[in-house]
Amino acid sequence: MDFTQPAGQNLFDTARVIGRPQTRIDGPLKVAGLAKYAYERHEVAPGQLVGYPVAATIAQGRVTAIDTDAAMAAPGVAGIVTTLEIGDMPKPFSMNVAPLFGGDRVWHYHQAVAVVVAESFEMARAAAALVKVSYDVTEGSYDLEAEWAKRRDDASDADADVGDFAGAFAQAEVTLDEEYRTPGHSQAMMEPHASIAEWQDGKLTVWTSNQMIAWNRKSLATTFEMDLDDVRVDSPYVGGGFGAKLFLRADAVMAALAARKLGRAVKVALPRPMIMNNTTHRSQTIQRVRLGAGRDGRLTAVSHIAISHSLPGGSGENAVDQTRHFYGGANRLIAKHVAEMHLPEANAMRAPGEASGLMALEVAMDEMAERLGMDPVEFRILNDIQTHPESGLPFSDRNLVECLREGAARFGWADRNTAPGAQRDGQWLIGHGIAGAYRGAPADTSAARIRLQPGGTLVVETDMTDIGTGSYTILAQTAAEMLGLEVAAVEVRLGDSAFPVSAGSGGQFGAASATAGVYAACEALRTEIGRRLGANDADTLTFADGRVTVGTETVALADLAAEGEIVAEDGIDFGDFRDDDHVVSTFGAHFVELGVHALTGEVRLRRMLAVCDAGRILNPITARSQVIGGMVMGVGAALMEEIAVDRGRGFFPAHDLAGYEVPVHMDIPAQEVVFLDTLDPVSSPLKAKGVGELGLCGVAAAVANAVHNATGVRVRQFPITLDRYLDRLPGA
Repeated sequence: MDFTQPAGQNLFDTARVIGRPQTRIDGPLKVAGLAKYAYERHEVAPGQLVGYPVAATIAQGRVTAIDTDAAMAAPGVAGIVTTLEIGDMPKPFSMNVAPLFGGDRVWHYHQAVAVVVAESFEMARAAAALVKVSYDVTEGSYDLEAEWAKRRDDASDADADVGDFAGAFAQAEVTLDEEYRTPGHSQAMMEPHASIAEWQDGKLTVWTSNQMIAWNRKSLATTFEMDLDDVRVDSPYVGGGFGAKLFLRADAVMAALAARKLGRAVKVALPRPMIMNNTTHRSQTIQRVRLGAGRDGRLTAVSHIAISHSLPGGSGENAVDQTRHFYGGANRLIAKHVAEMHLPEANAMRAPGEASGLMALEVAMDEMAERLGMDPVEFRILNDIQTHPESGLPFSDRNLVECLREGAARFGWADRNTAPGAQRDGQWLIGHGIAGAYRGAPADTSAARIRLQPGGTLVVETDMTDIGTGSYTILAQTAAEMLGLEVAAVEVRLGDSAFPVSAGSGGQFGAASATAGVYAACEALRTEIGRRLGANDADTLTFADGRVTVGTETVALADLAAEGEIVAEDGIDFGDFRDDDHVVSTFGAHFVELGVHALTGEVRLRRMLAVCDAGRILNPITARSQVIGGMVMGVGAALMEEIAVDRGRGFFPAHDLAGYEVPVHMDIPAQEVVFLDTLDPVSSPLKAKGVGELGLCGVAAAVANAVHNATGVRVRQFPITLDRYLDRLPGA
């Protein structure tokens, strides 16, 4: 099905299932421990061996020798695969930056250099400790500050250069020129990277934990130089990813190599201490924001220059992207730099670009409002736009002002503390903060297969994944809506490369794309049912209560399939009009109240509010879950999360969930989420957009702005830890 024009009136506008609260259909399986995650799939292949990886202990250089004699002699060891015996392997995918295995070159700390395979996990781990690796160490680049010093004023290769920024900034009545720093972040998902691999008759099956099945399958085929048809990937449940499982990772490669060598199925999970350095993370950034405005508060000059880092060939963190779309300002200079450094791979993490970029931009907007003597909400409203400031294209549906006004009313913004450091509750300094939220709303080709079973059950098959987002549930709701069924009558099967290819989970495109793909497949099934009933136009059919009516004839769906299942398959292709003629995005506003203890500097959040504009909300329960999860992640980014860098050795020393702090229940107060529940007919046939990353965007800045409001102290380096403001607190 081609989506070539904005959606008109359709059945989703009078929906009885879509848009209604529906608890997760996979929830009972998960809380009962019956949802099998990758490492737990003991039944898929008999006689599974266990692999334990050996990781490089240098950041740059070459492996000169690997002594495996002691390890091979250890109890239970079945075999060892080393990077030297494999040699260089093809790069799996354009988005993979670091090689995953093979060859003597060490590109980063904790790169996998061997895998020890044994009869049990304990045996493999003990033997892995006996492997001795020799290296030829070379120097690397690990200091982003040094790179920034060379490029701070360089905008020669600008992403956007509109008007005369230098002239407008020089003439502006009120200006701001500040630098902001965000650290590297780890996805820190609960489930580690894990895979089971088995070869049969030259064909490879990998049971894994991955967000993008088609990408993973193609990457495996490329890496092992196989035909795509000879590779199967299966990942029905994913225990979190946040971008770390978008691409093929070393666990799957090592499992497949070991299984091929030993002729038995092998499972490999990356140990938690290895994940932080072996896989991916969000890059550290340094950002310079310059704003110029008239006394009336209207922006006339906007500049955002940022630097991040990557291994050679990577793209880093695009921290300036949201600034190109979010606020007005006729004169604009926006540029990003990527410093080639030899730290572990920097790549996509939830809301790549915007999460870091808004930590700078929205603090800068708060500072600018203060210099102008304006309400930060009203300052943002004044600089809202309805057409893109560079291209002039219209936004398909943009309701940022409504988010700000609705949020201000619900939060009681008019009664906030207006003088930094002036409001107290005993020993607590009380602060209020606000930040805008922006995230693009892309969509991609997505397909599904629908099976109407004898008995009337509907089966949905697609390689879409559920990474905790609610994919199972919203796809069941979509199919139930299309065929007039209850959600309980729909079975959803996900994550198998034998199913039609979906958009996958990532980039906030999964929900809008995959539901549109199921819609297209259901339309194909409705057409087939109409053909069997002699109706040439599926629009003349009415589906309700498990029955279909055409004219005066009503037939139970179960009766239609009584002699055999009815199968239909189709997908959605999004036409050029969507992105060539419009800017399709999501918007929001975050409000925070917190207290800072006047004696200790401890920060305690008191309440949080998010107001989101993301098109039709397909399921308020799962959507809210996504947003509050993003809000929690934003609190972590604001107050505690940091991948510290050992600049001498080129690695991240805090490489587990004890050393890398994330928020816990006691850190998070009451959270309120409001959806405007607007409709965007340009976005998809369901008029929906993703919301999974919007909930994170801007939260850290709102917290930072609230800390300033409470204390009068402005912190421009995240996370906001005691060492960065304690000595500047007002007198107790």
